[in-house]
Amino acid sequence: MNSETIRAALEEVADFGSFFALRMSGDPTGWHDVRLDYERGFTDLVDSTAERYGTTEKRIGASIAQLSHAARLWSPVIGTVLTHGVVPDLTRLDRADDGPGLRLPTVSGWPYESPRQLYDLVMHGHLEPFTAGLKIKIAPRLLAGNAASAVAEAGRAVVAARPELADAATDLVDGLLAEGDLAGKGKIISPDLAFHRTTCCLYYRVPHGSKCGDCALLNSP
Repeated sequence: MNSETIRAALEEVADFGSFFALRMSGDPTGWHDVRLDYERGFTDLVDSTAERYGTTEKRIGASIAQLSHAARLWSPVIGTVLTHGVVPDLTRLDRADDGPGLRLPTVSGWPYESPRQLYDLVMHGHLEPFTAGLKIKIAPRLLAGNAASAVAEAGRAVVAARPELADAATDLVDGLLAEGDLAGKGKIISPDLAFHRTTCCLYYRVPHGSKCGDCALLNSP
């Protein structure tokens, strides 16, 4: 597929929110292959996240860092599928040396085919290696729940920006939430894609933290 088609789609959805923004091409200084982070257990972001939230529980840092990373992966993918019917190739992806931002060294992609196509790209390609590389003990089911929450929130953000895409977004999110490790991790509970998950991201355990709006610890709708 023409790289300019993918680039234009990514530039458009970047306006939907910060998690949708991917740096594209340009100077590679200050960036590194995200696969190195998976091998190292994302240790720098796990540690800095725990410190920022004032907790000594590294599993909380790992959960919040993974949820943020999942959102940065799912959001541009879901956004470009819904707005342009295209999928950016995230196979080769860089991460900022000093933060969580992501960059595509080369812009390319494919036409959208199915939820499974997206599941393989994001879960098999990135979030499963993330989980496998972690150096601390944390339930894989919790991390899969974070990924499911990121899927729903990405769809919700698209609908907020483009209400006419509500039906397509609901179908796509429902399709993704039926795939692999995302299955059984929550359900859509409203037309604007509000979500109720079956696990907890642990944010409530940080100082002054609270239960998130989609938390399993809240009363089920």
